[in-house]
Amino acid sequence: MSDKNSFGVLEGIVVLDLTQMLAGPYCTMILADHGADVIKVEPPTGDMSRPLGPFSRDDPKKEEGGYFHSINRNKRSIVLDLKNPEDKARFLKLVESADVVVENFRHGVMERLGLSYEILRDYNQSLVYAAIRGFGDSRTGESPYSQWPAFDIVAQAMSGFMAMTGPTGTPMKAGPGLGDIVPGLMAAFGIVAGVRHAERSGRGQFLDVAMYDAMLAVCERSIYRYSVDGTISEGEGNEHPLVNPFSVYEALDGWVAIGCPTEVQWKELLAVMAHPTLGNDERFSSNELRVKFAADLRTEITKWTSVMTKHQIGEKLGGRVPYGPVNNIADLTDDPHVQARDMLPELSFADPALKLTVAGVPVHYSMTPGKVNAPGPALGAHNEDVFEQFGIT
Repeated sequence: MSDKNSFGVLEGIVVLDLTQMLAGPYCTMILADHGADVIKVEPPTGDMSRPLGPFSRDDPKKEEGGYFHSINRNKRSIVLDLKNPEDKARFLKLVESADVVVENFRHGVMERLGLSYEILRDYNQSLVYAAIRGFGDSRTGESPYSQWPAFDIVAQAMSGFMAMTGPTGTPMKAGPGLGDIVPGLMAAFGIVAGVRHAERSGRGQFLDVAMYDAMLAVCERSIYRYSVDGTISEGEGNEHPLVNPFSVYEALDGWVAIGCPTEVQWKELLAVMAHPTLGNDERFSSNELRVKFAADLRTEITKWTSVMTKHQIGEKLGGRVPYGPVNNIADLTDDPHVQARDMLPELSFADPALKLTVAGVPVHYSMTPGKVNAPGPALGAHNEDVFEQFGIT
């Protein structure tokens, strides 16, 4: 009996997922979270991420790590050796009925396997074929770096993201793997749009997302600023180059974020602070001047925030100006917003002693909600079900 997804806005969409590590699996996780039947096609050795990351203190030798379960939940797993002629034939049989194929191999790998987009298209004219690579595919624009391998940190570095992150003079990567996650998000959008087009026209197409391109697009501010007046965006710590106050400020027990880019919000902050002279200080009389004298304004705001806890500051600012405490994961587990929005669901395993909390589904539909339905599949756990479903011996 199949345990394929039967919920969500993408119910009925069949995705053959050849991806590994983070960018590709994150993309297909989004599809699976919203009901797509994502069939994870793995080599006999399994996805490289299976043993990575802690899973459970109760079972430290578990084959699949928490990393794998976090981004491969809601999927089914089959094992195929695509270098084996019989398994290759089985894969082509799957392609005939699938809606989507997703892969994140290096440029040319699928061609060497005899499974290029052009070959798969002959088996299924409406197939949407999505490729996520470091530097894209020659079908949409050949990069001189097309044969270079890439990971998150490479995409963050080359795209200009790191140059505008962190303190001045010290390029800094983001904490989360944005160089993988952002292209995964964009590929998920591209797949849904491509399937929509295929449903209307009967024609699939090749979809290409380069990690470099995706991260460059995220840096839109640095691009238009350079275009307008030649400004090269640099790391500015927690300050914003265009508006102020718009930063994080120290509290007694941590940090808080305050953003007041409009004059109305600035005056509201002044009213809450009840500072006797700050509102009359010429250095802070306009947003442009507040940006110019950002260091001085930080000193004044910090004098006010540093004698209160985050909770006390929140009682004064919450609902009046854009404000939020700087949370760590322990703080998130106690946040009533996170609980109300089901953003930290716990995966259920056959062994009730095993516990694993993962990030929830951030896209909330009112009628067809997505959900975290199951942990990552055991390697090859669904070969029999999938082969029976697709009429494969």
